[in-house]
Amino acid sequence: MNGISLTFGGDPIFSDLDLVVQPGDRVALVGRNGSGKSTLMKVMAGLVEADAGSVVIPPGNSVGYMEQDPKMEGFATLGDFAASELDPGELYKVERAGEGLKFDPDRPVNTASGGERRRAALAKLMAEAPELMLLDEPTNHLDIEAISWLESELAATRAAFVLISHDRAFLRALTRATLWVDRGQVRRQDKGFEDFEAWRDKVWEEEDMARHKLNRLIKSESRWAVEGISARRKRNMGRVRALQDLKADRASQISRQGTAAMDLESGPKSGRKVIEAEGLSKRFGDKQIIEGFSVTVQRGDRIAFVGPNGIGKTTLLKILLGQEQPDAGQIKLGTNLDIAVFDQTRDQLDGNASLWENLTADPLMGISGKADQVMVRGQPKHVVGYLKEFLFDERQVRAPVRSLSGGEKARLLLARLMARASNMLVLDEPTNDLDVETLDLLQELLDSYDGTVLLVSHDRDFLDRVATATVAMEGAGKATVYAGGWSDYLSQRGPLDGAGKADKQKVSKVKPKAAAAPPREVLSFKERHRLEVLPDEISRLEAEIAKLEGLMADPELFSREPVKFKKATEALVERQQKLALAEEEWLTLEEKADG
Repeated sequence: MNGISLTFGGDPIFSDLDLVVQPGDRVALVGRNGSGKSTLMKVMAGLVEADAGSVVIPPGNSVGYMEQDPKMEGFATLGDFAASELDPGELYKVERAGEGLKFDPDRPVNTASGGERRRAALAKLMAEAPELMLLDEPTNHLDIEAISWLESELAATRAAFVLISHDRAFLRALTRATLWVDRGQVRRQDKGFEDFEAWRDKVWEEEDMARHKLNRLIKSESRWAVEGISARRKRNMGRVRALQDLKADRASQISRQGTAAMDLESGPKSGRKVIEAEGLSKRFGDKQIIEGFSVTVQRGDRIAFVGPNGIGKTTLLKILLGQEQPDAGQIKLGTNLDIAVFDQTRDQLDGNASLWENLTADPLMGISGKADQVMVRGQPKHVVGYLKEFLFDERQVRAPVRSLSGGEKARLLLARLMARASNMLVLDEPTNDLDVETLDLLQELLDSYDGTVLLVSHDRDFLDRVATATVAMEGAGKATVYAGGWSDYLSQRGPLDGAGKADKQKVSKVKPKAAAAPPREVLSFKERHRLEVLPDEISRLEAEIAKLEGLMADPELFSREPVKFKKATEALVERQQKLALAEEEWLTLEEKADG
């Protein structure tokens, strides 16, 4: 790509961009939601024409792009679409990809869901095997087994690929280089996603230092210019012009987009027991969803539900919430429950209505969506001001929701969810399309949320960070409760078929002991599990404390951003207290294990 410039009627998205993707490259394409990642990928694929510049593909090379919303007019089945560019002797490749990605090639196009269409588009790309594969959120609508299959296929390919994904475990396992889209610039580092956050923070630190020096120079030169009026009849006009240039340079700098001002507030506490289920069974025709399943959910639990697509996770959730009746067994819901739901299908959003209307309308209450204010946890806020907290600008608030990117739709759903107080969150694939910074913030909010969370996700990293217990649905009615997140589940159950070694990786290194000796039976199961997971928890808290201390080392933070300084101070104190408690708990359990 040479000298690429692109503008969609406003500020330039890219200006004079040069970029090279080499044969065999394995590249993570990262950046904030709305920064232009998908647009850049479409320019690479030739689907969007730049205003200026050229895209050169050497002769004999082909580029394939996985479409988010594939056009399938003229094809009877998903298999017909996926095989449309293949020779008859290569049709087996579609069947193989169909097995790995779990889509039915015989499914009629007109009855296929959006997720099935996307899987067919991904199978088409994998079967065609171009020299460069452009993959925009390929893991969306895939379960963990299909993600593992795709991960192993991409790890084995000789083709180059560029990946946009919210799945950190997927990016860490596959990428060797990173393209970072930030305020119209694209930076490249020849290291994989594992090193991205350290690189990003270093770039931002250097940028802040350069801006600080520029501000000091402008202040010094401005003082000279003012004093020069009385000290000299003729000022050095060249120096004055240089001062104007410095000010123009500062004005032209594009400030970084902050993180969304998201906040979760729990309402009045629920009863201690939130859900008590005993002997649940449910069957649809010849398909057994669950059989003899029992679980007790306590206030403050974060329960993850995992399993292949179509296994019945949503059905089990509905049964546990009392929205669907089991064939057998008993459900007892706790007292004073106030439930808020995040729906992965985005059905809660009206694509033809504006962001404003989607935020303020409530059809069940007969509210039209024309109000200027929205109630945010019991306090009125102006709609525009509240949407700005979630990084939407004034030009977007009257635009239809269908114009938003996937990540922006997810942010709007979070804005709706967080406007009300609750004491129980039901989150169905909340991580889809969110950028790294927003995912970090969502995780922190869930950590401090004083309520109960039921979570469906295929994001292994997010499960490890959030879940305190995992309900694994494995088919034939079997659903088992395991302590901890995804890695804890694997260590107790063993790796899934085809999951590979990548799934066994831990989120952080064990700190106090590299490998704890097997505890004696004086510890309960819960205590043994806590002894195993506490080192990871301590490492995470230490990393968060170091990050907060680095932020507060800025001497001008208090005067420049007092709200941010206050929040950082409170977060630091909270994490230091948590660290002290975690270390004390680990020492107590270790002593007990040693008798």
